[in-house]
Amino acid sequence: MAGTWTQTDIDKLKQAVASGALTVSYAGPPARSITYQSLDAMRSLLAEMVRQVTKPPTFRRFAFSKGFDPPSGSGSGGGL
Repeated sequence: MAGTWTQTDIDKLKQAVASGALTVSYAGPPARSITYQSLDAMRSLLAEMVRQVTKPPTFRRFAFSKGFDPPSGSGSGGGL
């Protein structure tokens, strides 16, 4: 499920960490229960989940050309 975490998953894991429970049930699909090895493992996963869910969107700037290149030269327009 890595990489497809939701805010609901984060909230469930936070609630489990706060209560000291090592088993968390996730709705899915597929619905499942996971028993973690320790609270430290849960905290580590929680930090990764938060990083993935709150990651700022990546923006890219594109430049397009219509294929027109201005004439090079002295710029005096002594032309055609």
